[in-house]
Amino acid sequence: MLSFVLSKLAWGVLNPGNALVLTLALGALMLRRPRWRRFGERLIALVALAFLAVTFTPVGAFVALPLENRFPYAEPLGPEPVDGIIMLGGAVNPPLTADRGDPSLNDAAERVLAFADLVRRFPAARAVFTGGSGRLLGQDTKEDASIRAALLQAGIPEDRVLYETESRNTWENAVFSLDLAAPKPGERWLLVTSAMHMPRSVGIFRRVGWAVVPYPVDYRTRHDARPYARFELDRNLPILGDAVREWIGLVSYWLMDRTDALFPAP
Repeated sequence: MLSFVLSKLAWGVLNPGNALVLTLALGALMLRRPRWRRFGERLIALVALAFLAVTFTPVGAFVALPLENRFPYAEPLGPEPVDGIIMLGGAVNPPLTADRGDPSLNDAAERVLAFADLVRRFPAARAVFTGGSGRLLGQDTKEDASIRAALLQAGIPEDRVLYETESRNTWENAVFSLDLAAPKPGERWLLVTSAMHMPRSVGIFRRVGWAVVPYPVDYRTRHDARPYARFELDRNLPILGDAVREWIGLVSYWLMDRTDALFPAP
C-alpha cells in the first residue's frame, strides 16, 4: 500500500506537465522577492523554452520511440494456437462512465478494440481483463464496469470474459490475474496493452513466471523515427508524459525486483 501511495504522490510532481507548471509558479513567487528575482526570471524563461520545445519539436516522440519499438507488432500471429488473451486496464475513464452512464474510453481505446477483435477471432481462447482502480482516491470506482459495457457494445457477451477487479498497478495486474487465470505450462497467452507500456508489462509478467506473447497496440510514434512535430502542445505533452512515466516505472520496478530486466526485450 505504501509503495502505491508514494508512487502516485511522486508522479504528481514528476509528471512533465505538472513539473513545468510547479516550476513556473515557483519562478513567479520568486519575482516577489528582490534577492530571488533574477533566479525567478531564469526559471520562468526555462519553463517557456521547455514548453516551446515540447510544442514545436518531436522530443516527446523521441523519448517514447525506444519503448514502442522494443516489441514488434504481433501480426500475423502464426499457426500456433492461442490459449488465452489478457488485456491490461488503463483504457477507460470509470468516473465519467459512472457519471454519464455510458462507457468512456481514453487515448488507449485501441486496447479494447484489439481485445474484442482477438476474442472474436479465437473463440476457444480464455479471455481475461485485469484492472481495478489506479487512482489514489476513488478506489470504489472500478474499471470493469466501463469495460463490460464497452465490450458489450462491441458484441462480446459479459460471460465471455473473466474480470480481475482488485489490481491497482501493473504488478498487481500480473499477480492477481495469474491467480485468476491459472495458466498451464506451455499455454500461449497474448498480452494486450499499449506499445509504450509493453516493455515494463512483459518484464513484470516474466518476473511472476508467466511467459506471455506481446500484442502491442495504441502506438503514438512513427516506427522509422523520422522527426514528426505536430505543433500542438495538448497532443505532444501527453506523449512525453506517458513516456517519462514508463522510463521511471522501468527503473523503479527493476530496483524493487518486480521485473526480470531493466529494459525487457524480445
